[in-house]
Amino acid sequence: MNDLAKALPGLTLIEDGDVLSGLSHDDAEWAPVGRALAAVRVTDAGEVQQVVRACAALSVPVVTRGAGTGLSGGANATDGCLVLDLSRMNRILEIDTENLLAVVQPGVINNDLKAAVAEHGLWYPPDPASAPWSTIGGNVSTNAGGLCCLKYGVTRDYVLGLEAVMGGPAGEYGSRVRFGRRTTKGVSGYDLTGLFVGSEGTFGVITEITLRLRPAPAAEPRTVVGAFDGLVAAGAAVALCTRRGLQPAALELLDRHCMQAVEDWKHLGIEPGAAALLLARIDAPGEAGAAEAAAVAEAFTDAGALWAEQSTDAVEAEALFDVRRLAYPALERLGPVLTEDICVPRSAVPAMLATVEEIGQRHGVRIATIAHAGDGNLHPLLITPPGDAEARRAAQAAFEELLGAAIAVGGTVTGEHGVGLLKRGGMRQELGPEVCAVQRAVKNTLDPLDLFNPGKVVGAPDAS
Repeated sequence: MNDLAKALPGLTLIEDGDVLSGLSHDDAEWAPVGRALAAVRVTDAGEVQQVVRACAALSVPVVTRGAGTGLSGGANATDGCLVLDLSRMNRILEIDTENLLAVVQPGVINNDLKAAVAEHGLWYPPDPASAPWSTIGGNVSTNAGGLCCLKYGVTRDYVLGLEAVMGGPAGEYGSRVRFGRRTTKGVSGYDLTGLFVGSEGTFGVITEITLRLRPAPAAEPRTVVGAFDGLVAAGAAVALCTRRGLQPAALELLDRHCMQAVEDWKHLGIEPGAAALLLARIDAPGEAGAAEAAAVAEAFTDAGALWAEQSTDAVEAEALFDVRRLAYPALERLGPVLTEDICVPRSAVPAMLATVEEIGQRHGVRIATIAHAGDGNLHPLLITPPGDAEARRAAQAAFEELLGAAIAVGGTVTGEHGVGLLKRGGMRQELGPEVCAVQRAVKNTLDPLDLFNPGKVVGAPDAS
């Protein structure tokens, strides 16, 4: 510790046990957490370089974190590491209204960026449910999606370029490298920006991000709500919307467990009378928007909805989407929540929802389900009573079985939360040994010392 402190003059190492404990993990339930040596909060890229150089010289691993809202253990400390906290690197450096882009530090909160660009009539679309708290750096590290990614894409679609502090072929550890561009097109060399997006801090430390923006939507969105007597029926409505070529800006699912948990917590006046709700947001303007909303409502009805209606009250409509965003923290109040993030082909959504119910019943695990249903990204939430070791083992077994079930129908073990620690086994099952070997080779090339977030995603250097 003394050597590290001497190597970082001007920076204050955090050694207090309680503070260090809070900085040593994200929100992933039951993901292992190592014992960090210390933590440090930085404010600019120069300080990041100083930290990386010192840690490389002393063989101290670096685990980078933002707001700690991750759900896969990707920001969890490893034994003997230095936790590098980027939350104070929170400046919006530029908003370029002519070229529709913004340049930000990684600690900028997603919703703060949205609010800032909205003042210029612009919009940053990626909107994970954690947008009020999660950072852009964290969103980039996991390639976060959100409610509107069905129509507008995920974080990777908006990252034009970035700056990172790294080592390996870039030179000595602590080298500051820029990837990407500010132009709308560009194929000069490999897409190293895209490689960094979703890499979960395993290649280096992202210190600046250049983001594509869009003009703000011109029309007030319309909301279509459909109520169903079961998850499978709601899934059938999603599949029918896809077959009919409908593309709402968002198509979200939440079940009765989620609605009841939010109502018990926030008392919003939501009556969870149905087993599941589908919420569709239509942002096409004028007659086109009206026609699309009617078509979505018709698809819900044709798929067996108990009822399907267009909301005529914008406040009421937004309240329903607020229920969707509040579902996870509401369920956390009931006990430990192990969060799935499987994504399946949209045609497989009904069958996968049936499988979720079957696995939960067979293992005796209470599962509440929310989903970005329109793109097949399902979030079964496995809830266990606090302190119940047997229930925890059952939930973990159900969790692993859900991963295998998603792979079996052509899906993936993570749509937007990342691999981190929780999904390493599932990733190896999904990708196979040849692809995993390629990933390990890329990691070894860009980070030969295994300094950055070791053990995450691809696992330890000798992991199979």
